[in-house]
Amino acid sequence: MINAAIIGLGWWGKNLVNEVQMKSERLHFIRGVSKEPDSVRDFAAKHGFELSTDLADVLADPRVQAVVIATPHSLHPGQIIAVAAAGKPVFSEKPLALNKADAVRAVQACQKAGVVLGLGTNKRFWPSMRELKRVVASGRLGEILHIEGHSSNENSSNFFSTWRDLPTESPGGGMTGSGLHILDALVNLMGPVRRVHGQLLSRKPQPDPLDTVSLIFEFDNGVSGTLAAVRATPLYWRVHVFGSRGSAEALGQSDLVLRMSGAQPEHLNFDPVDSLRIELEAFADAVEGRAPYPIPMAQMIDTVAAFEAAIKALESNSTVLVDKR
Repeated sequence: MINAAIIGLGWWGKNLVNEVQMKSERLHFIRGVSKEPDSVRDFAAKHGFELSTDLADVLADPRVQAVVIATPHSLHPGQIIAVAAAGKPVFSEKPLALNKADAVRAVQACQKAGVVLGLGTNKRFWPSMRELKRVVASGRLGEILHIEGHSSNENSSNFFSTWRDLPTESPGGGMTGSGLHILDALVNLMGPVRRVHGQLLSRKPQPDPLDTVSLIFEFDNGVSGTLAAVRATPLYWRVHVFGSRGSAEALGQSDLVLRMSGAQPEHLNFDPVDSLRIELEAFADAVEGRAPYPIPMAQMIDTVAAFEAAIKALESNSTVLVDKR
């Protein structure tokens, strides 16, 4: 059992606690940090962990074996670096950083300290996405030619703190929220992005925005791709890979459709899972040396590099090359 601290107890930080506390045999929260402690004292008491307002208090506590970060996006790199410097493994909610330079700094700090770095991209642990990864890697689809991803999630108008409305924290419309999960899926399946063209159309500003993100990708391996994100539409997830012999389409957490040449479509359905618990337990396993964390650090950087280029493309309605330095 890994004794951990949770930094940030807003809507998502509470979700992480709720998914593992007294449910997981791999990770347990014993400390929490919040800048608004009065608003979460009852929550901390209910879940049996100590509460403070300073990250330094947690880092100095020898009982804390790992740290989970669920704070505003721009704080992630600095907090990751501080945790690594204290010699503690760190799990950060996505995005790892808002630009490649900060992502590199965070990764290098963990590598230098020799600590595990986990990343909160829980959609990777959905059964549909794991099976899609397996099918693509198997070669069954033939030569991969194209990939499409779409995410709509009306949660952007609900539950969130006001900082999520700030352009500095959530640039690119729905891209920093649910759209980033799709981008992570595309990089996981196709590898690094070479260039991206973007379009952001907005019909209504914050709060409750009405906007759409459209991105076109070229990956380093020559595969083409598209990504769409809509913040006002109810939850919808689709990642579709097209090859020379067939295609595979993940729909939501539990469904996959295979369409092979000369055959009827094959529909696969999987039991739902607690993906937040699974990703945190994968982090705990990595901390204890049972298995590497399933997202390589280099791929974490690749996703942020593609994200940074995508934001620039959306802001300029143009094509942007991904930073390869």
